[in-house]
This record gives sequence, structure tokens and C-alpha cells, in this order.
Amino acid sequence: MFQTFGNLFNRTPPQKGAPPVREPSSSSPIQRSDEVQKRASFAKIFRWRLPEGQSEAPKTVEIMGSFNRWQKVPLHRDGVLDSWHATIHHIPAKKTHHYMLLVDGKPVYDKTCDGLAVPHGPEEEQFQLMTDKGPRVLMLFSQTK
Repeated sequence: MFQTFGNLFNRTPPQKGAPPVREPSSSSPIQRSDEVQKRASFAKIFRWRLPEGQSEAPKTVEIMGSFNRWQKVPLHRDGVLDSWHATIHHIPAKKTHHYMLLVDGKPVYDKTCDGLAVPHGPEEEQFQLMTDKGPRVLMLFSQTK
């Protein structure tokens, strides 16, 4: 009877006295946790507009931060909205990131940031803003879906 049952599923029954053999799984638990970590990311649109009273457009507007290993990413000008924007994908979730917005190579305040943080490390100290409470960088709180 068991032979017939095993044949229905294209499997042969184990031999008597032989130890059971595990079938290889399609994915190991380590691979599944890596996949979950890869999916735990989000995209964010960064925007910047000229401050009130300023009419001269800058040559460059860039964003960089801990989410992209402090590599400069240019923001592109949108003539209709008269603003600059860039979408950063694959920002790791479940952590707070530090970033800076650079206009013509100089750090500027982003009014949409989540807060200010004390800079840590040479990358952050290089592009810090001076405030009345000391040097600061911009903060982005993690997001999850």
C-alpha cells in the first residue's frame, strides 16, 4: 500500500531501517532573511526650492547621505514647479539616516527634513551646517511599508 502511495507522488518509500533523508529546501532560512532585509527599503523624493526673495538659480543642487555612502546625487530642475528634485531608491529602512543638501557645493537647510543631528565621522563633518547649537546635519527617519 505504501509503495502505491509513494508511486502516486513520484517518490519511493524509505527502506526499512534506513535513516530518513531531508529533502533539500528551495530556499534556506538564511536566504529568506536576506530577502526580507533587501525588501526592507523605501524610496524618497527629495525636493528643494529657491528661498523667498532669491531669483538667481544655482548651478548645481545635490543630495548625499548615509543612505548612499555620501555619494553626491544631482537634483534635476522642474521648470513647471520651479523646484529641483531627485528620487533616491533602496534607502534601508528601520534606521535613521543623516544627509546633506548641497547648493552650488555648500550645505543648505532642508525645510522638509525630520530634524537635525550632531555629525559623526569625517563625511558628515565635511558637509555640516552651523547652527546656534553647533554643527548639525539633516536627519531622515526610517520608513517602512
